[in-house]
Amino acid sequence: MTVRVALVGAGSVGQRHVSNLRQLGARITSVTDAHPATAERLAQELGAQAFTSPDTALDLTDADAVYVCVPPFAHGSGERAALSRNLPLFVEKPVGLGRETAEEIAALVEAAGVVTGTGYHWRCMDVMEHARDLLAEAPALLASGYWLDKRPPVPWWGRSDRSGGQVVEQLTHVLDTARFLLGEVVEVYAAGIRSAPEADLRAVDGAFLGPDDVDDATAATLRFASGAVATLAATSVLAAKHRAALHTVSRGLYLEVSEAGLSSFDGMSRTDLACGEDPRVAVDREFIEAVRGEREATRVPYAEALRTHRLGCAIAESARTGLPVRLSGERSAVQGAVP
Repeated sequence: MTVRVALVGAGSVGQRHVSNLRQLGARITSVTDAHPATAERLAQELGAQAFTSPDTALDLTDADAVYVCVPPFAHGSGERAALSRNLPLFVEKPVGLGRETAEEIAALVEAAGVVTGTGYHWRCMDVMEHARDLLAEAPALLASGYWLDKRPPVPWWGRSDRSGGQVVEQLTHVLDTARFLLGEVVEVYAAGIRSAPEADLRAVDGAFLGPDDVDDATAATLRFASGAVATLAATSVLAAKHRAALHTVSRGLYLEVSEAGLSSFDGMSRTDLACGEDPRVAVDREFIEAVRGEREATRVPYAEALRTHRLGCAIAESARTGLPVRLSGERSAVQGAVP
């Protein structure tokens, strides 16, 4: 079965998924983007049709599934178009700017009952299950995570009303990993620092967005339902990406999980395990397999991604208000996800 995919969002992330999907034997039938020239350029490369409206694209072309790869502020229309037609849906992270649209889409997903996948590719690393097995024998008491990076070169990223901020847009991978390995978070407290806004005004589509207002650095403390505690840090002021990882401390065991793989130290020996399949490819392969009916579900369906997004939004809220934020923590990290 050749899976026909309608792509919504023709930027760099969408193009990365297209490359994977073509290797997996899928065919892109339409490309939708708010910028007509961007949609047309990619569509011509793929022999697909170009559109600026996802509803029009799905009305005029055939699709077995929809990929939504848009910036945080642009979520909503692509997901609604897919779900109104009961089409399987893949959504890149984060699944929204704040919680409102993401919660709406989650309700539509549940009503439609379709296969969903999301861009939390860290969970598709083959070392993740091994890390969870190790922690089942020696539960984590402490964790520390970080995303130490540069500012992405897109004008919308520096505006919290467009990107949601670094915690929501980038650190979310580490948050999802923490939930998978340690369980649900019940309370967060965060603080951020922002230097004086840049003097120049950044423009998108000829409209000035105003100066950047995303924090230069954020630090957060998390308390898990298990009793474990964690500290997380994020910054975007470096000249290049330095590192992103999650470390856990158990009695007699230390783990480090990053996109490079898993390292463990038990006091006597250190074990380093590299990833086999590229998780960025695996996340697309698993979705296509689920669409074909070859697997029951993806590792991070929309409902599971929403729980990670709620955590990111809670940290952002705490950093903004200076107050701790409580979460319900009523569901396990992996409930609703099928490996």
